[in-house]
This record gives sequence, structure tokens and C-alpha cells, in this order.
Amino acid sequence: MNSISVNYSRHKYNWIGFYTMLLFLVASNVFSQSATNTEDQEIIPDHKLVYKTIDAVALKLHVFNPLGHKSSDKTPVIIFFFGGGWVFGNPKLFYEHARYFAEKGIVAIAAEYRIKSIHKTTPFECVNDGKSAVRWVRLHATELGIDPNKIVASGGSAGGHVAACTSIIDGYNETNENGAISSKPNALILYYPVLDTTDKGYGAKNFEKEHQTDISPNHNIKKGILPTIVFHGTADKTVPIENSERFCKLMNDAGNYCELETYKEKGHGFFRGSFYNTKKADTIVFKEILEKSYSFLVSQSIITNNKK
Repeated sequence: MNSISVNYSRHKYNWIGFYTMLLFLVASNVFSQSATNTEDQEIIPDHKLVYKTIDAVALKLHVFNPLGHKSSDKTPVIIFFFGGGWVFGNPKLFYEHARYFAEKGIVAIAAEYRIKSIHKTTPFECVNDGKSAVRWVRLHATELGIDPNKIVASGGSAGGHVAACTSIIDGYNETNENGAISSKPNALILYYPVLDTTDKGYGAKNFEKEHQTDISPNHNIKKGILPTIVFHGTADKTVPIENSERFCKLMNDAGNYCELETYKEKGHGFFRGSFYNTKKADTIVFKEILEKSYSFLVSQSIITNNKK
């Protein structure tokens, strides 16, 4: 009888210990996730500025400033345009990228632009808004504390298309804006961008046949396009890497400067940080591409220092 009681007591305390440890592990995991989420939530812009109001829609620039930045400064600025097929998307996609550049001493901006799912627009309006964003930033250089001659346009996928078009495509400017202020940036950094809007690329269904090449970068290359670097995965099934290969060849043949960085077996959208999309995050590649993007700007004299 006593023997049975002792064994029961031992099992009882073993189970108590097991459940205590289990609860501890669960609590630790919850705390860890909470801490990560809190850290993510700290990636917020210093402020948001309306750069364009059209059809009662106020489009904003989400601005990240370097530490101690002043309006009297004249730093380079990089403007990011999010991807999403001109249909979906959110500026938060580039918050982590913007923070990286701000920490390097560069004003970084994640720009809003009109998209089909919300504003019932086409890619033409997206390009129009992209040009408005660059023009507004240049016009307000003194207020922003940036150098109007060191503006970088960047973006991924359809956002890469918008960025490219600000430099390459003529026309499609907002009619009520000051056309004397250029909407062209001084350099381009493009991540798996849409560069061909015909059947050989992406998005042909968004255009009438006779207008498929109107805002197709690959069909509008000419001498005088600003220095460009392109990052693209070889396994991209959404935007063929051939488009980027052709783009850089056309650029170089026209006397422009273009670099292409390819990533073996990487598909579309591979360049993600952990803030916006943890499932697709590749922190090693993410850091490497940001560092290469920064080095490109140094090589092109857009950045003249190595501020950390």
C-alpha cells in the first residue's frame, strides 16, 4: 500500500514538472514573438508628406531621415516604389530598405501611387504618379534637406517599372505641375523590374495592342538614360530574366551605363526583408543586395562618403 502511494506521488510530481516546463516554453515563445513584432513595429517613417492630390486622393511620401538630419543638409535621396502588378501593393514593402539607407546617411522615401485595386487606374497613371513624386522631391529639396541633383529612383517588379519610367519614358507628366522641374532621377536601382510590357515580358493584358510599348522601357531606350543597376533571379517565372538581360544590353549599346546582378535559382520577389514578409525573407541575400545597391551609388558618385 505504501509502495503504491510512493510511486503515485513520484509520477504526480513528474507530470507537474512536465506541464510547468511546457507552460514555460509556450510563454517564452509568445514573449519572443511579441518582442519581434514590437521590433518590427518600430520601423515607421519620421513623417509623411502629401506630394499630390488628384481626384480627392492624397498621395503621400513616407520619409525616413538620417539621425540628426536637418533641412540645411544636402544629402542624396532614394525614392522606392512598391510592386504589385500596378494592382496591389503597399509602401511598407520598402520600409526596411528605407531604414537601411537612412542609417547610411541618405534620406529614404517609400512612395504611394495609385493602383487598380483601390483607384481603378492603369499603369499609365502609375507612371504619372512616379514622375510627380520625383518632381515634387526635387522641387522641395531645400525643405527636405536633400541634393536635387542626387535623386535615386528604385523599386521592385511593377514598382521597378515605375522607377525606370521616370528616367526613360518621355511624357505622361501631370499637366498642372511645373514642367521646368525635371521628373527624371539621377540614377536607378531596379529589383526584378518589369521592363517589357508586351507578350515577351509582363502585363501585356493591361494595354491595348497598339499601346503595349508606349511605357515599355525596353522599347524606349536611348542615349542619356541615367546609370542603372538591376537585380534579377534566374528562376523568375513572373518577369523573365531575359527582359533584364536585354535591357542592360540595349542600355550599354546606346552608350548608357547598366549593371546586371543575377541570382541563381531565385524567383520573383526574392528580395525581401523580414519586416514585411517573413515567409519570403532571405536575410543573407537581403543584406547583400542592399550593400551592393549602396556600393553602386558610391561608384556613380551619387554618394560621396561612406557614412555608416
